[in-house]
Amino acid sequence: MIVKNIVMYLVVVNLLAFACFGIDKQKAKMHQWRISEKALLGIAICGGSLGAICGMRIFHHKTKHPKFSVGLPVILLIQAVAAIIAYTMFGL
Repeated sequence: MIVKNIVMYLVVVNLLAFACFGIDKQKAKMHQWRISEKALLGIAICGGSLGAICGMRIFHHKTKHPKFSVGLPVILLIQAVAAIIAYTMFGL
């Protein structure tokens, strides 16, 4: 039950991160209000790093910013290590 809830959470937060990168890219093209970098990184930290990386690559958005091009893979790596540790320690 808990694993199902975690997986569902991760799917939703990654879809949200992916969508936010797409929306922000469109808004950038139209010179409209933008989603803040802090919000984009916050979504990645909350578990949406894979969706954020996919959104960054597919929409070609924020790819030249080291905060994103380096930061997002680092966040993903930290989350993967944390997941492995949680799995081995708690059997989640």
